Amino acid sequence: MNKDYYAIIMAGGVGSRFWPVSTTEFPKQFHDMLGSGQTLIQKTFTRLSQLIPVENILILTNEKYNNLVLEQLPMVKQEQVVLEPVLRNTAPCILYASLKIKKQNPNAFVVVAPSDHIIDNEKAFTDDLERCFDFCSNENALMTLGIQPTFPNTGFGYIEYDKTDTNPIKKVSQFREKPNQETAESFLKSGNFLWNGGIFIWNIASIVEAFENFQPQMNALFLKGWDSYNTPSEKEFIEQNYTSAENVAIDYAIMENAQNVYVLLASFDWNDLGTWGALYEKLDKDENKNAVVNASVLLNNSSSNVICTSKDKLVIIDGLEDFIIVDKDNVLLIYPKKKEQDIKGIVSQLIKQ
Repeated sequence: MNKDYYAIIMAGGVGSRFWPVSTTEFPKQFHDMLGSGQTLIQKTFTRLSQLIPVENILILTNEKYNNLVLEQLPMVKQEQVVLEPVLRNTAPCILYASLKIKKQNPNAFVVVAPSDHIIDNEKAFTDDLERCFDFCSNENALMTLGIQPTFPNTGFGYIEYDKTDTNPIKKVSQFREKPNQETAESFLKSGNFLWNGGIFIWNIASIVEAFENFQPQMNALFLKGWDSYNTPSEKEFIEQNYTSAENVAIDYAIMENAQNVYVLLASFDWNDLGTWGALYEKLDKDENKNAVVNASVLLNNSSSNVICTSKDKLVIIDGLEDFIIVDKDNVLLIYPKKKEQDIKGIVSQLIKQ
């Protein structure tokens, strides 16, 4: 394994679209959502460790999930768990982790990967990753893996590239926000749009330079802690300063501003597992296209539902089509699958009550 290869696993999200299974206390990345015997973060760690030394994999998460990380990844040392005292989106935590890596190894190449994605062909993923690392060793490049769209999804951001570019690694024209249905359909017809999977690859010098150029205030804030990084005094510095960082995503902070952004079309099947509908796509179905997790069911005139309960609970349904039915502790959710993106808003309403 190449000792210059590093990974940052993003594991601080709450996954509120997977409520009521995913909660603030126990988010989806720590659940075995597919019944595979591994939680999502365990699957991600295993996949990355096929190419990257275990000791070079950092887990970025909120400090409240520190024990969960160490319990589920016993091969990880405490110093590999990079803790956020407060939620501040992806740009600040990526800069923080990047500076820690730069101090340890200024020649590092880094992949940033979400903890909750499903990638079935891990060999193809590893091959794509190596290809990106090779490209970044010769170019001052910020890279991303783009996903070939299979339908006009309005829940993803998109990456636009020059359709005249015949190279396998293409220059990115621009990042596009989550579109409405009509715009998403036009993206697919154009043929030069990819889903933004949130997987980024670069050498450490390139990303640090990008923060210097496009986020000078944030960069200055975190540079103040340079002497403390990877030492016992790091925790105190972060607790005192992290709240001052702007709450902004890496896409807005860096990728949309930089001119040296490239994309490689991923050669593996990918699912971001961001919603109940996304989970439904990955689960086995019965003859009426119902997907069932744990429950025992008696279903009449019902199709295309996803049903998730505690183990062996009996669920009897008649006349439901295309619904999400989730029974978890003291919550029962019965919700149209086509409105799955609204579940996050429901969670926000409940928090305010």
